[in-house]
Amino acid sequence: MDSDEQASHVVRALGALAQDHRLAAFRLLIEAGGNGLAAGELAARLALAPSSLSHHLALLAQAGLVSQERRSRSIIYRADLAAMSALIGYLTENCCGGADCGIAVPACTIPAPCEGAAA
Repeated sequence: MDSDEQASHVVRALGALAQDHRLAAFRLLIEAGGNGLAAGELAARLALAPSSLSHHLALLAQAGLVSQERRSRSIIYRADLAAMSALIGYLTENCCGGADCGIAVPACTIPAPCEGAAA
């Protein structure tokens, strides 16, 4: 991906996160890890109508930040941890021009899927 495409992708991702409900949903999905959360559980935790949550999750999915999987009668949503790591990496790759600025940039590693998570 060239730098213009990468920048465009980052702008879409940041734009998708730049809304209270979407940011809260994404943070809950990050917390859930590889197990993800059912749409109904997300809606309940965020006190959102299912149709409103569906709209927000669709925008996060279009930005490449979440994935979905049908499991029986539920749709399970998961944060795309690789996309999150790439976004953070893009934002911090040139921190202080490589000089020690005294600010620790956390290393983003992709953990192994949580126990019980679908492969």
